Amino acid sequence: MQVLIVEDDVRLAQALAHILAENGYQTDVVHDGASGLAYAECGDYDVIILDVMLPKMNGFDICKTLRAENRTTPIIMLTAREEE
Repeated sequence: MQVLIVEDDVRLAQALAHILAENGYQTDVVHDGASGLAYAECGDYDVIILDVMLPKMNGFDICKTLRAENRTTPIIMLTAREEE
């Protein structure tokens, strides 16, 4: 299973990638929204783990763009925000 992690907190992204790798998942990790969108558009991922608050492009805009392109890859949104 191929997972894309889009997370600007480098330590958190590394921890997620490490845990997933220990459980047999392949991961790509990027740390800003523009790179995340580019990887999501070019890669064949089974799931995307997507932070909401990212530099260059936020997670909501990435999700909207991918859905507008009819990409149906499941997305798990991460956020430190207290509200929806």
